[in-house]
Amino acid sequence: MDDEPPLRRGDAANQLSRESLDSYSQEELAERVILLEAEIARVKAHGQKAAAHRLAAEAFFKPPSDTARS
Repeated sequence: MDDEPPLRRGDAANQLSRESLDSYSQEELAERVILLEAEIARVKAHGQKAAAHRLAAEAFFKPPSDTARS
């Protein structure tokens, strides 16, 4: 049985940041950078999508303005 607790959100990134890079070759480091940059792009895109979704929801649920009354 596995005695380690399940990973929480963000734990994978924290573990990566603590990993020693001494045993990696230059090629492996370059590949790792490419993978990490792709992950950063994926996270940023998801953040933009979430922000757009929130703005749409706020606009939908916003009460009508009183500028029509005159």
